[in-house]
Amino acid sequence: MENCIFCKIVQGEIPSKKVYEDADVFAFHDIHPAAPVHFMLIPKLHINSLAGVEDKHRDLLGDMMVLIPRLAKEQGCTDGFRTVINTGRVGGQEVYHLHIHVIGGRDRLPVMIPHPG
Repeated sequence: MENCIFCKIVQGEIPSKKVYEDADVFAFHDIHPAAPVHFMLIPKLHINSLAGVEDKHRDLLGDMMVLIPRLAKEQGCTDGFRTVINTGRVGGQEVYHLHIHVIGGRDRLPVMIPHPG
């Protein structure tokens, strides 16, 4: 996608603070971190959102999920972390390129989904 900011980051047209890269995946620190550790893992292949995932993406997404705990630990998340995939307008997606936020640090993260009562 020619106007996708994440595709431009993957191509090196926009600088980023890289966490990890292989042939299929790129990870980089969020420019507006929500916690001491906050990076994003993206496929190099442009997929608009989680809603656009198909059976052919199964191995790619599996590889990403297996990679997340290792990268989180390397970034300092030794006692847990949160993963977030915002999907579509209602889900709060701002950049329409599938990305997984990995968020953590030393302190417990605030509750994301309040419990009733």
